[in-house]
Amino acid sequence: MAQTVGEFLLRRLVAWGVRRVYAYPGDGINGIVGAFHRVPDLRFIQVRHEEMAAFMACAHAKFAGEVGVCLATSGPGAIHLLNGLYDAKLDHQPVVAIVGQQDRAALGGHYQQEVDLVTLFKDVAHEYVQMASSPAQIRHLIDRAMRIARAERTVTCVIVPKDVQELDAVEQPPHAHGTVHSGIGYASPRVVPKEEDLRRAADVLNAGKRVAMLIGQGALGAAPEVTRAAEILGCGVAKALLGKAALPDDLPWVTGAIGLLGTKPSWEMMANCDTLFMVGSNFPYPEFLPEEGKARGVQIDIDGRMLGLRYPMEVNLIGDCAETLRALIPYLKLKTDRSWRRKLEESVADWWKVLEARAMNDANPLNPQRVYWELSPRLPDGCILTADSGSSANWYARDIKVRAGMMASLSGTLATMGPAMPYAVAAKFAFPDRPVVAMVGDGAMQMNGINTLITVAKYWREWKDPRLVVLVLNNRDLNQVTWELRAMSGDPKLEASQTLPDFPYAAYAEALGLRGVRIDRPDQVARTWDEAFRVDRPVVVEAITDPEVPPLPPHITLKQAAMLTSALLRGDPGGRGIVRQAYRDMIESWIPHRG
Repeated sequence: MAQTVGEFLLRRLVAWGVRRVYAYPGDGINGIVGAFHRVPDLRFIQVRHEEMAAFMACAHAKFAGEVGVCLATSGPGAIHLLNGLYDAKLDHQPVVAIVGQQDRAALGGHYQQEVDLVTLFKDVAHEYVQMASSPAQIRHLIDRAMRIARAERTVTCVIVPKDVQELDAVEQPPHAHGTVHSGIGYASPRVVPKEEDLRRAADVLNAGKRVAMLIGQGALGAAPEVTRAAEILGCGVAKALLGKAALPDDLPWVTGAIGLLGTKPSWEMMANCDTLFMVGSNFPYPEFLPEEGKARGVQIDIDGRMLGLRYPMEVNLIGDCAETLRALIPYLKLKTDRSWRRKLEESVADWWKVLEARAMNDANPLNPQRVYWELSPRLPDGCILTADSGSSANWYARDIKVRAGMMASLSGTLATMGPAMPYAVAAKFAFPDRPVVAMVGDGAMQMNGINTLITVAKYWREWKDPRLVVLVLNNRDLNQVTWELRAMSGDPKLEASQTLPDFPYAAYAEALGLRGVRIDRPDQVARTWDEAFRVDRPVVVEAITDPEVPPLPPHITLKQAAMLTSALLRGDPGGRGIVRQAYRDMIESWIPHRG
């Protein structure tokens, strides 16, 4: 029996090193799905929704460092992929989407489920989106999609009409004019700036007396080089959220997260530095960076398009972060005046005490900060953390201390709701021997997390380490947007849009054969975390938390204070609780906590 296009396509993915495809079936891809019977080296991982397949492919790229692959049917299935693919695109992750299409003869005939997929995917997969019209194309379409995804760290898309999938494959096109003869394989280049540019960058950094370093996901894998450069420069290091795992949080000069979800030490460092050194970060908010003209700047990024975009840098270096730092370090001069470093370290030490004090404040019924604070020291070594968007990301950013050897990620640039659970599932498939923790708000859990628990229930028994711990903050509120309404628009909470229906998350987990625990008292928190990591199956910890605990920014502007006051005066339903909790947390910022 001749090999079909569908089978050849799958075998070509295997030749590229792909071992699993995150997918949902449909008749528009039957010729590909059926071929999985004949390609045992490639697994079809069944998700509950195509968006989850794209999220999982993105997470696979983030955690495994490989191209993630997702598969969906024509029309509605293809459309469902888009949000997860945009997550990959905006966070610069290599993902290949393979989608079906109606028979070639039906195209242009307003046929059922016919969508102009090339146009649909042209933005999210703008570097490469192609539809096959002949079996002879499949080889080079897959080869180019995989290679371009790797080389450009982006999303690519191959569209295969259903009739083409079932034709005989053309494994080797004829040696003739008008044919393409592609091959597999990609090796990442060593990208390092020129020596004269390294010297110019070193001159700027050596001249600075108060250097502030900001790192992002580009610094993942560059911890030794970042540490060495920071020690020489006597600087502190702030971390964009995608770079949270790039350096351990227990280093005394790591100031932590930056931005609205950031820390006071990061705010103070950026406000008072005279030199900004950005390494592998595309952090977008200028109000949390030095005021333009008050600091000199040096930036390192592998993508030249992202240089000088967030701050007018004096020297822009195109290169891999680890390689570039290794080349730069010999030109850096050790700063003998360590007063700036000591000041930053004192600020960091005080800040951790402030966070602990805030976490221990009473709330009704549970303080979400305490749930994260108690979780942090109990995280297993080498675990993988996934976080969702929303107020839950605030507590993840501030209260979780990442240690060396851990991995962590979330939807950084798109900041979409819903990826924490599919990210966690992909992490378990990539690293079945490592524990994984997903931190999710109830809004994201209702959006798609409870369905992803069905996927967990389907597959968890095959994971070598079955520990997948899911924290759900049940506050019956779309909390981040509620606070944004108050602090940015001056509007009170609109209960019609913000209040969520209650859902028994822990009981639902039990119904799926998983473990579920519901906590609503402070004395339950530490014990529950200890037990969760001893259970022989995935666990859902449902924490009933107070929605009126404010995710205070590191610096409250007069405008934000005025807007919040306006919301309270206009009858915010949580007004009394807001005043009580905000007062308690702000007091902890003012009172010294030195032991």
